[in-house]
Amino acid sequence: MKRILFSTALAGALLASVSAFAGQAPYAASAKDFPVSHRDRVYAAEQYSNTVSVTDPASNKLLGVIRLGDPQPGNLSPLYRGQTLVHGMGFSPDNRTLAVVSTGSNSVTFIDTATNKVKHTTYVGRSPHEAFFTPDGKEVWVTVRGEDYVDVLDGKTFEEKTRIKTPAGPGMQIFSVDGKYGYVCNSFNPETDVIDVASHKIVAKVKQASPFCPNIAATPDGKQVWFTLKDVGKVQVFDAKPPFNVIKTIDTGPITNHVNFAHNANGTFAYVTIGGLNEVKVYRTDDFSQVATIPVGDLPHGLWPSGDGSRIYVGLENAAKLAAIDTLTNKVIATIPIGQAPQAVAYVPNAVPEGAGTENLQPLGLSGEVAHFNLSAPGSEKGGKAPTSVALFDQGLTQVLEASVTGLEPGHQYVLALAAKSDGSGDLQPLAQFKANPAGGSIVNAVGPIRQVVQGQDSGSKRYLVIASGTMDKISTPVQVQTTSAD
Repeated sequence: MKRILFSTALAGALLASVSAFAGQAPYAASAKDFPVSHRDRVYAAEQYSNTVSVTDPASNKLLGVIRLGDPQPGNLSPLYRGQTLVHGMGFSPDNRTLAVVSTGSNSVTFIDTATNKVKHTTYVGRSPHEAFFTPDGKEVWVTVRGEDYVDVLDGKTFEEKTRIKTPAGPGMQIFSVDGKYGYVCNSFNPETDVIDVASHKIVAKVKQASPFCPNIAATPDGKQVWFTLKDVGKVQVFDAKPPFNVIKTIDTGPITNHVNFAHNANGTFAYVTIGGLNEVKVYRTDDFSQVATIPVGDLPHGLWPSGDGSRIYVGLENAAKLAAIDTLTNKVIATIPIGQAPQAVAYVPNAVPEGAGTENLQPLGLSGEVAHFNLSAPGSEKGGKAPTSVALFDQGLTQVLEASVTGLEPGHQYVLALAAKSDGSGDLQPLAQFKANPAGGSIVNAVGPIRQVVQGQDSGSKRYLVIASGTMDKISTPVQVQTTSAD
């Protein structure tokens, strides 16, 4: 009898040990893990090709893209009906529906994960940013960042049910694992709102250290909420339960983008993408100590854990690639070409319960075309780490330029320009004016036939990218110059 009792107790202890590491975001820690399989899918929302890439994590191979819209100049037509600036992403609790936000066309596109087919598109307010289902699947909350509310859609019909008034600029929402609270951080005002899901009422406010929060995530154990502050290069952590006190503020680095979690036999860890450093930083969630720094590639943005926490997948915005990180070794184990400027990433376990799951997918084609440059201070040693990376996303005759800029004086005005000479001297032709954020960084955009200019066939027509202090009307001396040519 004693032997039977001992065996039962031992089995219970082993089960508890296994359960301690089960459940990955956005599910509760008590949920079961899903080992990586060919039934899983990794999705990325790609801003300039207006595509959603679909990757098989078991093989780390791109299966194809779901094309939601056209590149420029097709999407500039007044008769254009596709989606523009495909950006945000969430998925239903049953893993059968993907919700994709397009900020330029003010829409949420709902996609069947098994067939890759669009089943509905809901148009919302100005410049929505992210969408996610409540844990019970009954509602979809959409942060309408260009206005001042969260749009609440029905989880089955995808039609608007109501709106939750917030300060202007709600950035992203995520939910407590028990479904009681929705946490909505803000991109224009320094506060995160805690909302009671049942009543749709704000029940608490958490002060942000800065106004610009693009991303928020809740730990599967239900204890913490982490959010990123892109303008000041910080992450803040607050208690997921009343009174929702701020627990920790961590200096992470310029252009801090997204945060998410994975837990394995070593514990529970927060992974943070740092665009300006082209790194993912890893922190323990129990004592907030940094345990790893992972070089990943140009401008890491969205990220999501596999269903068993063994991997983290990271979208590399300026590289047009997806990086897979092994969470036990914190090493990149695969890099997969995908569409242009991936933003949000979602790993959906068992997204395709049967069949090949490749219906309605298209080849990547020109959607993955991108050229790269680096900019550094004049006279910098070749081969050193460049503070600024530039991507030129091919749109046919023109390109969308995106520069991930760091190393500047916080709060100062600058101009991205074309110089006649490689050292930055000569006449400067301005492309875009911008202001460095409090961390000395910025994301800068321009559009035009820039690649043709910087790859001119002769010295008389060729130009070089530079960053100069000043304004469009009064450009001063270049502080960063092009150090590498296009791919």
